[in-house]
Amino acid sequence: MKVIRNYLYNAGYQILLMIAPLVTTPYVSRALGAHASGINTYTNGLVTVFYLVGQMGIGLYGNREVAYHRDDKRERSRIFWGIESLQLCTISISLVAYLVAVFLFSTTFREYYLLQTLWIVACGIDVSWYFMGMEDFKKTVVRNTIVKLIMIVLIFTLVKTEADLWKYILLIGVAQLSGNLTLWPYLKSNIQWVSPKEWHPLRHFYPSLLLFIPTITTQIYLVVNKLMLGKIGQPTALGQFDYADRLVKLVLAIVTATGTVMLPHIANKFAKGDLKGVRESLYNSFDFVTAMAVPMMFGLMAISEKFAPWFLGNGYQDAGKIIFFEAPAIVFIAWSNVTGDQYLMPIDRVKEYTVSVSIGAVVNVIANILLIPFYSANGAALATVIAEFSVMAVQMNFVRSTIRRRQLFRSSWRYFLGGLIMFLVVNRICDVMTMNIVNMAIQIFVGTVIYVVCLFILKAPVIEQAKAVLGKEAK
Repeated sequence: MKVIRNYLYNAGYQILLMIAPLVTTPYVSRALGAHASGINTYTNGLVTVFYLVGQMGIGLYGNREVAYHRDDKRERSRIFWGIESLQLCTISISLVAYLVAVFLFSTTFREYYLLQTLWIVACGIDVSWYFMGMEDFKKTVVRNTIVKLIMIVLIFTLVKTEADLWKYILLIGVAQLSGNLTLWPYLKSNIQWVSPKEWHPLRHFYPSLLLFIPTITTQIYLVVNKLMLGKIGQPTALGQFDYADRLVKLVLAIVTATGTVMLPHIANKFAKGDLKGVRESLYNSFDFVTAMAVPMMFGLMAISEKFAPWFLGNGYQDAGKIIFFEAPAIVFIAWSNVTGDQYLMPIDRVKEYTVSVSIGAVVNVIANILLIPFYSANGAALATVIAEFSVMAVQMNFVRSTIRRRQLFRSSWRYFLGGLIMFLVVNRICDVMTMNIVNMAIQIFVGTVIYVVCLFILKAPVIEQAKAVLGKEAK
């Protein structure tokens, strides 16, 4: 099945994204220290805003449009050239604006801001949205894997002390740029040349802008807690929060890999008028992500207190509590990924999606203002959870007229019960064990076995889904 293969490709890459930090993060956190790590997070937060403004909603829009016209090579070629020319224009404007802002307002961290510029340039040549729209995930996964492995080797080779922060930022930026460049040769066999007179890039501006609003709003409440923590708190607290947040989001990436795969798949079904297929895909996807997200949440919470200082270093004891408080966001983000990215976006209900993430951004800012002064990085973690819950709740309200919410949640109790039992056992084991790689592997293995056994006993639907998929693949 094509969807399964694409999910395995994407999930496999997300696992690589998890393994890479598992290899590099303990080294980088010790080499750079919490202060330098905080500077990197702070400067990258600003460039993120600018490259997202430059990219607008072009990535999501291009993905969806290519999926709509996948079977017409000339039309999708015309769409590609039009969208990419628009992307180059908007990114160029964003780059100029960013450089003006850096030279006018930045003094202390100017060199780091300038190194972060590579992220904006990389966005201008990013055509991964085309291959995602074609449901061709193999190419993006392979090229990202190669680039990621090279980057890991260079980080260990070149980054040694806090003074090497500039090297670390440069390596990450060059890797992003190189990865995007490697996709261009594959376009030769996928698209054909179309006269620039037929590109009509401005035709894509307004629909991209509509998708830009939820995209930038989502990033606001993902980045604003770091920016506010950097302003209200201290760089050290920001460094603690940044690494804790990365670990939570890396675990989450395996679950949200379904969203990247399902968006073009559902968009193509919607374009063909297969509404029943759209709903069935949604129900199955929701059950699957719940089955994945719940044990990841409970697993992180069970080992966070000992895991963080062992993994990141002795200076990161506070990161364990941050991980514990932020872990529930995994479930809320997984659910909103299904209702938002996998349903509202591909069927062109962008307005509702925009409203939901806008409410989440407002809630996040308010929660940060109220919590950071009193609880510092722990407050930022709680604000993240509150914001993600609000997004999920609003989207659930929007889909009530077309999706049976009771059917979405009817088996969730099985996953939460199995996850809770797993948490109690693993947390107890973690308390009596010294944290090291062998003991952590034992805890993960025990937790996995307990959770899977619980799912079998409770007759969770995901077990039947897995059997059906394995049966089809065997045939």
